[in-house]
Amino acid sequence: MVDTAPVHSTNTPKADAAGDPAAGTPAGGTDTDVRIDVDLLAEHLLGRWAEDRRASRRLALDPAMHKIEGMPYADARARTLDQLRVLVDAGAIQRPYPEEFGGSSNHGGNLAAFEELTTADPSMQIKAGVQWGLFGSAVHHLGTERNHREFLPGIVSFEVPGCFAMTETGHGSDVQSIATRATYDPETQEFEIHTPFRGAWKDYIGNAALHGRAAVVFAKLVTQGVDHGVHAFYVPLRDADGAFLPGVGGEDDGYKGGLNGIDNGRLHFDHVRVPRTNLLNRYGDVAEDGTYSSPIASPGRRFFTMLGTLVQGRVSLDGAAVVAQKIGLEIALTYAAQRRQFPTGDGTEGVLLDYGRHQRRLIPRLATVFAQSFAHEKLLRTFDDVFSGREDTPQRREDLETQAAAFKSMSTWSALDTLQECREACGGAGFLAENRLTGLRADLDVYVTFEGDNTVLLQLVGKRLLTDFRAKAPKDPASTAKFVAAQAATRLADATGIRRIGQAVADRGSLAASVTDLQDAKTQRDLLAGRVDTMVTEIGLRLASAGKDRARGALLLNRSQHELIEAAKAHAELMQWDAFTEAIDEVPPGDTRRVLVWLRDLFALGLLEQHLDWYLMHGRITVQRARAVSAYIDRLVARVRPVIPQLLESFGYEPGHVRAPIALGEEQARQDEARAWFAAEAAAGRLPEQEKKPRP
Repeated sequence: MVDTAPVHSTNTPKADAAGDPAAGTPAGGTDTDVRIDVDLLAEHLLGRWAEDRRASRRLALDPAMHKIEGMPYADARARTLDQLRVLVDAGAIQRPYPEEFGGSSNHGGNLAAFEELTTADPSMQIKAGVQWGLFGSAVHHLGTERNHREFLPGIVSFEVPGCFAMTETGHGSDVQSIATRATYDPETQEFEIHTPFRGAWKDYIGNAALHGRAAVVFAKLVTQGVDHGVHAFYVPLRDADGAFLPGVGGEDDGYKGGLNGIDNGRLHFDHVRVPRTNLLNRYGDVAEDGTYSSPIASPGRRFFTMLGTLVQGRVSLDGAAVVAQKIGLEIALTYAAQRRQFPTGDGTEGVLLDYGRHQRRLIPRLATVFAQSFAHEKLLRTFDDVFSGREDTPQRREDLETQAAAFKSMSTWSALDTLQECREACGGAGFLAENRLTGLRADLDVYVTFEGDNTVLLQLVGKRLLTDFRAKAPKDPASTAKFVAAQAATRLADATGIRRIGQAVADRGSLAASVTDLQDAKTQRDLLAGRVDTMVTEIGLRLASAGKDRARGALLLNRSQHELIEAAKAHAELMQWDAFTEAIDEVPPGDTRRVLVWLRDLFALGLLEQHLDWYLMHGRITVQRARAVSAYIDRLVARVRPVIPQLLESFGYEPGHVRAPIALGEEQARQDEARAWFAAEAAAGRLPEQEKKPRP
């Protein structure tokens, strides 16, 4: 899985003697001569569902959809509820549903549009996700025609605000171990939903505190004395006046660290009865007499198939995290290009973005967002292929689940890092709520545990890597011996520095030669893929040493968890690099492609710099090349700096999406006023002499 992708041909152009051999600047020109085709790049970033994104962005310009910072959370909840009604009236939520329910079975376009709502108000976006992406999708994908006819009309129209009641206080990511039970009574043909103790309460549930009138509740299905595992049930919660129905209870989660427009709460059930037909029965059904049946015989495979149908939550969070980072970087980079601080060599104050350290803190993160954006587009296409039915195969679904877990983890962590760096890069102005960076970060904080804790999700990715490793490993003794010998030879090469010797000979002590090789796409991919392969192989061989001893195998796996998660991260980074490179291949030669290659190189070298210790310890690069990595990153960020305005323009966001005064002319006006005042005072001779005059 980690070594089968093709090597692409988008190498950075190598300059002749008149250019810059280390930087790749074309002869006869400078980096400031580069002109991006903004419209071309903007379309490339919008992807296959460009029109759906544009429609959502137009809707997000409505001031009624915008978050009001500092609003009391009770008022924020009421405002968010009203915003969802606007979405319904605008026809913004029906895309994924069948035509008979007002939809167009447009799965990819639905998520693409949904992600763009992050620019307006993350609370509104997530509350909409609870209603139609979780509650509605659970009925749609886990139910059959009988469930669709009965429940979907009210869900789609928003006449029935709902909840997705899976998580329990005592069991977060471990859904298989939840304690809520649904016991079938054949005499009444009803299921009895019951939470037997406090830890079994459904917790952190969106819409549960106030607005939810029904819920899809996940519970262990018990019939004829047999536990058939987790299934989903449609359970009414409140009457038309908002009061809990008999047997249903709950609490308000109250004020949270972010997303306070959502009424998160807890739910509990005291022997609540629902009709047999309220079981969402696509993957498991119970007959009137209590007989259980399922098209999937294996309980484990049935469980993971059911959860797999709900993967769109992870896909959409990945896209939303990318959108939030784009907004944050547009604010911080625009401010940095206007804010002046500290005298430069000519006596004038320089803009922040001309300082090397400021470039280093923001521009590599911009490159990462481009990588994540292209990777997300690839994920969206996989998602649409599966959910449209065009390529709904077990292999394709497994690929989708792996990609979604990997990309969601990396982008949501990256969002917190990027938004915090943007906040700090804007100083005190970044701490003001009106400039949105603190609010965005607070709202995005929970994304790292939404739809699966990132660490747990990466364990799923790691286990997929180990499964692929075992599938590649030979089974017969002779082939196994050769395989082990080959791995031993690899470790010997790492230890003895054979690779470093070859690099040293090729580089001949020249930093420019080291940089030239690091610019090569094949070199980059070999280094990134080699790290994944080595890490997975080391863990795989260690686990294989346990043989059939399951207890020892479990112990070794537990001891390898940290390494396995690091391997999963490395695999995610490799997939992002592949997606970036594939996207570049779709752009015609010219300045736009050249700049994208710079950004791709910056992303790749940033990963190498981040993991230099690993590459040095494993003998994959020389010390000289390690120095070249950082040196070339410095060159790249300086080269990208002049085209920052064009790159930000390619995001396609309007002032109504950005809504941060420091990025919409306020800072530029202050700077212009200050410079005009000093110029006028100097011209009029009113400036006092300085105590220490500059040397002539």
